Amino acid sequence: IQPHTLEEVYEVFDAVDRRAWTDLQDELGDLLLQVLFYAQIANDEGHFDIVGVVHGLSAKLVRRHPHIFGDMAAAPPAAVIATWESVKRSEKAGTSKKDGGLLSGLPSGMPALVEARKMGSKVGKVGFDWPDSEGVFGKIEEELTEIREELSAAAVPDHARVEEEVGDLLFTMASLARHLHVDPEQALRKANAKFRRRFLAVEAGVEEGKALEEMSSEELEALWKRAKEQEKQA
Repeated sequence: IQPHTLEEVYEVFDAVDRRAWTDLQDELGDLLLQVLFYAQIANDEGHFDIVGVVHGLSAKLVRRHPHIFGDMAAAPPAAVIATWESVKRSEKAGTSKKDGGLLSGLPSGMPALVEARKMGSKVGKVGFDWPDSEGVFGKIEEELTEIREELSAAAVPDHARVEEEVGDLLFTMASLARHLHVDPEQALRKANAKFRRRFLAVEAGVEEGKALEEMSSEELEALWKRAKEQEKQA
């Protein structure tokens, strides 16, 4: 059921983006059903049940929020986050990990931009990071130069090398987003939605009886600019 779980998560995201509250209620129910499925499978195998899931979550929230549920005095947000991370580390101490390293707790199946942001955040906490966004801008320029050099190095560029350099650029862009306190996954989702809206307007602007592929690049660009202007006016 893993593919279905991922599909339900994205349907929740879509409902949230559209502020469609009725749809969101329905989609959250579908997502909850996935949780119940996994818990039932685990219960059938003799591992745990949904009651254990809920109790485990409740206990974790209490442990990680001593300023709310314990005797710790109220603290500023930075101190709360530090406490959260400290409790997490103590919980994971002695547990089996694939490599035991700082990044071992990150699941590899998450979206690549999310993974890049989380990896950068984790290593940044131990000082392995640019001091500010200016350093990231310099790295982006460096990565762009490496892509251009790879493309011009031979008559037929090495596709594997180009792919690697583009990956480095995307990873660095995720780091820039993190430094600017922007979620790169959400930023790209919003950019995708904006492109979808504007291209629908381009399609709507094509003269009746004329196919989209028959339009020149200049005509398409004019329709695109008009769609942008109409969106700004709206």
